[in-house]
Amino acid sequence: MKRTYVRDVKLEERNRVEGFVENIRNKKTMAFLVVKDTTGKLQVTIEKEKYPEIAEQIEGLLPHSVISVEGLVTANDFVKMGGKEMLPDALEVLSKSEALPMGDDANIDTRLDYRWVDLRTDKNTLIFKAQTEMVKAMREFALNHNFMEIHTPKLIGAASESGSDVFAVKYFDTTAYLAQSPQFYKQMAMAAGFERIFEVGPVFRAEKSYTNKHATEFTGFDVEFSYIESYEDVMKFEEEMLTYALEKLKNAYGEEIKELFGEEVVVPALPFPRMKLADIYKELEARYGFTVPEDEKNDLTTEAERMCKQLALDMFGHEFLFVTDFPKDKRAFYHMRKDDIPQGYDLIWKGVEITTGAQREHRYDELKAQADEKGLGEDVKFYLEFFKYGCPPHGGFGLGVDRLTMLITGLPIKEVAFLFRGPNRLTP
Repeated sequence: MKRTYVRDVKLEERNRVEGFVENIRNKKTMAFLVVKDTTGKLQVTIEKEKYPEIAEQIEGLLPHSVISVEGLVTANDFVKMGGKEMLPDALEVLSKSEALPMGDDANIDTRLDYRWVDLRTDKNTLIFKAQTEMVKAMREFALNHNFMEIHTPKLIGAASESGSDVFAVKYFDTTAYLAQSPQFYKQMAMAAGFERIFEVGPVFRAEKSYTNKHATEFTGFDVEFSYIESYEDVMKFEEEMLTYALEKLKNAYGEEIKELFGEEVVVPALPFPRMKLADIYKELEARYGFTVPEDEKNDLTTEAERMCKQLALDMFGHEFLFVTDFPKDKRAFYHMRKDDIPQGYDLIWKGVEITTGAQREHRYDELKAQADEKGLGEDVKFYLEFFKYGCPPHGGFGLGVDRLTMLITGLPIKEVAFLFRGPNRLTP
């Protein structure tokens, strides 16, 4: 008999369901099991006298064992899980579980040590259903706007954007590096005439950061497209893509996210507000008395970034805020400049940076001069070659999928990554 997902079981018909045993109540004459798969839960009610062979199989069975059950599914108003229960006439134990190595109150490090067990909870399952919906919607939006999906190398011959914060790996008789981003290859695709591309893939950062939002490996959603007039085109695309994705997410899982995480999925209004970096510091001081030393106003400090959450809500009634007009010493060499100001932005959501985007410098001479200015000429020599033979004006952004998930659920990044990687975490 073919397996049926819990959500698809048919009443008054014989079904076969397979999954983990979430709960067992083994009484004298009856036994009640809750079987769980990725689509839901089903109560299985066993009449022990009628089916002694099934009763024998469940003796000593522990929660988290995996079983296959077959039988009639009937309506029962006393059953909380959808008002359905199975009365099985056949049961097979596919895998027995030992006693779990941790309890419900285990700390995060213990939970990560046994991540495959930790992931079985309703909350953790919902995290990845929500993440899947977001990425699916962003990919769908890009494809609907004539984008191609590409997959760039993660082993590269030179540091992605600078000589620091990269992982070096032995590569036969030489040294390779794990890519900080697909940035250079996204731009190569523009020089190749692909015009509109995106990529979903791993990103590596050799930073010894121990905050609730940093990881040494995470998933990026990267976008690049040609024939733009300014970085406003890039911001417009990103705000429309995120609005589209959040609407899809709200429709699919908004109620469950609110129930399990206490977080409201808000579909933002268009356009997103925009503020210059200098104006943000002026408003933070005028509204909240927040100040930083003058020499720190050339970038968003961690606390200023956090306070952008309240600032965006107070000034615009919005969760998102584009921050523009960063000084050139705080932006990558490949950002186009106008009047010596980089034509780029950061996107802050709920007080956390989720994106850096920009119009890129596509003219070879200007790009080489900016690379030399930062002392990177030789390191990025291969990259500069992309622009010698014609390249359209273009721009793009990189968006952290894990940070998006973190902000949707209100959890730290350790809990929303499938398997977290940090300075002290390489297993499982």
